[in-house]
Amino acid sequence: MSERMREGYRGTGPGAITPDGCAVELYTRLPVGDEPDIIERAVPPGARILELGSGVGRVTHPLIERGFTVTAVDESPQMLERVTGARTVCCPIEELELDERFDAVLLGSFLVHAGDPQVSHGLLRTCRRHVADDGCVLIQREAADRHDNLPREGRIADGIIRIVSSDPVGPGVRSVHAEYIFPGAHWTQTFLSRPLTPEAFERALSEAGLAVESYLTDDRTWVRAVPV
Repeated sequence: MSERMREGYRGTGPGAITPDGCAVELYTRLPVGDEPDIIERAVPPGARILELGSGVGRVTHPLIERGFTVTAVDESPQMLERVTGARTVCCPIEELELDERFDAVLLGSFLVHAGDPQVSHGLLRTCRRHVADDGCVLIQREAADRHDNLPREGRIADGIIRIVSSDPVGPGVRSVHAEYIFPGAHWTQTFLSRPLTPEAFERALSEAGLAVESYLTDDRTWVRAVPV
C-alpha cells in the first residue's frame, strides 16, 4: 500500500498492525465462516487457487484441507507468518506479477471496495492477469445495507464486532470505524470504503476484462466472474 493510500487507514490494539489497520492477532481469533463452502461450490475439485489478501490463512487453511492448492498473497509478512501448507507471496496485490495463471482467483474481504478507485481497478486487473482463460474470479462484495443503521454489533466466537460509524469523507467514499472486543483484548480499525452499485461494480469488472457469470449467494455479496 502506497503512502498516499495509507491516509485514512489506521488501527489500534495489541500486536502487529498492518498498513491498512488490520490487527494480526485479531485475525487469528476470527473463525472461518461460510466462505470455504461458497468457494468449493464455485470451482472445480482440486483447483489451483490464487488467494489475494489471504491474511493469516483463515480461509486458506480450510481450502487446503478440502484438497485445493492455494497460493496466498498478502502485503503483510506478519500475516503470512501464520499461513501454513500454502505457497506464500508477500506483495501488494495491485503490484503482483506472477508468470502463471490459476483455475480460480479469490478476492475476498470486500477488498474490491478500496477507497481509491485506482487501487480497486488495480486489484481487478491483477485478478484478470492471473486467471486462466477457462477459469473464474470469485469476488466478495459489500452487502447493500453495510453502511446503514449504525452503530451495529454482532457476536463472533467469544468476541463482539461493532461497526461504530460510516461517514462520508469524499465523493463516493466513506470512513468506517470498527471495534473488536475480545476477552483480554480490544482492537479498533478505521478504513476507507467505496460503496459500488451493481452497475458500477459490473462496469469496473468490464474495464478489467471480466464479466459477472453468476451471483453465488442470495444477498449477491459473492460473485463468480469470468474473463471476456
